[in-house]
Amino acid sequence: MVLLLLSVMIIFLFLGYPMMIPLMLAPLLVVLIFFPNVEPFFMVQQMLEGISNYALLAVPLFIFAADIMSMGRTSNRLLDFIGAFIGHLRGGYAITTAAACTLFGAISGSTQATVVAIGKPMRERLLKVGYKDSTAIAFIINASDVSLLIPPSIGMIIYGITSGTPIGDLFIAGIGPGILIFLFFAVYGYIHAKVVDIPLAEKATWSERFHFTRKAILPLLFPVIIVGGIYSGFFTATEAAAISVLYALLLELVIYRSFSIRELPKVALSTGLVTSAVFILVAGGQAFAWAIQYARIPHMITDTFLSGDPGPIYVLVVVSIFFFIGCMFVDPIVVILILTPIFAPVAQQAGVDPIHLGVIITFQAALGSATPPFGVDIFTASAVFNRTYIDTIRGTPPFIIMLFIVAVLLIIFPEISLFLL
Repeated sequence: MVLLLLSVMIIFLFLGYPMMIPLMLAPLLVVLIFFPNVEPFFMVQQMLEGISNYALLAVPLFIFAADIMSMGRTSNRLLDFIGAFIGHLRGGYAITTAAACTLFGAISGSTQATVVAIGKPMRERLLKVGYKDSTAIAFIINASDVSLLIPPSIGMIIYGITSGTPIGDLFIAGIGPGILIFLFFAVYGYIHAKVVDIPLAEKATWSERFHFTRKAILPLLFPVIIVGGIYSGFFTATEAAAISVLYALLLELVIYRSFSIRELPKVALSTGLVTSAVFILVAGGQAFAWAIQYARIPHMITDTFLSGDPGPIYVLVVVSIFFFIGCMFVDPIVVILILTPIFAPVAQQAGVDPIHLGVIITFQAALGSATPPFGVDIFTASAVFNRTYIDTIRGTPPFIIMLFIVAVLLIIFPEISLFLL
């Protein structure tokens, strides 16, 4: 049964079919072959149930807000602001990349959106001050991992819906790990620049700093509004998504006038395409999860790897391995949808806080999405920068090692995730 499930998915993926096809076809074949008494219509019911959750409204709204910001001038304003203060330091532009990805992650909630929005202008700046192209691309890809941890993380929304964990609490719990990743990358940026002797950039004057600060104040309020509103209990994560769209429209259409209202349908179409893909994956993931639950496959996996009375750290290590490997090959949303129902009950039974578990799962999803052979961010960067696959992954090993260290710290010290709650 498990062999059939995996074989169908692998064969159809290698044949070039989009992920949604094997995601729905594999469990359907398992049901038809091994459980002929089950009506296939149940699969359709499960798909509809998967996208009927009210909290999913936040997904298209956050995507829409990010698309509006990407269409406008927000990313360049953030880069100019950060670069004005630290660009002249040793490794300043590498640190700027990490900081910009962190800030834009607090707007988009998506690693791929961050690669596109920050990667295009930042790569040119990194190359200009003397970085190798492979290092610049690797820095952008891996620094974008923060986007899946810093609110409004789409990965955390999907985990929260799948596991029944409060999304607002997950958003707050992602702040500590996100800052930790930024600090690791900032230290690495300083050391790398010193070792390879990257020339120092020109120091901005205080008048230039004031100018760029004034231009960046409104974009910087974006994460303050989202995180502050949720943390204070003033609004929910879904309401925060609606407010983010309103704020993005106010910023780009009214204040900055970076594009006209006639171009808004184009932005909405882009959001619609991405949202439809996400919702199809969510629907297919719900059907997949139901089918494997009905076939008792989760019990087989947990009996094999988590039998007896496992401790919290052991459970988190097993969870990390499964999610990391899964996201190396498949879209993180799909992996979260499929594996969360399998491991969440066992982890909670072992005494793992569901919010801490969500941070670990989301972090592994981010790490896997930037790791060869098939991390989705790698292919996004390859397309955006028009570089070959080998060129894109050449500089990634040091960053993957750093992120592995962060993963160990998050497992051993749950306080990193939970100290704000």
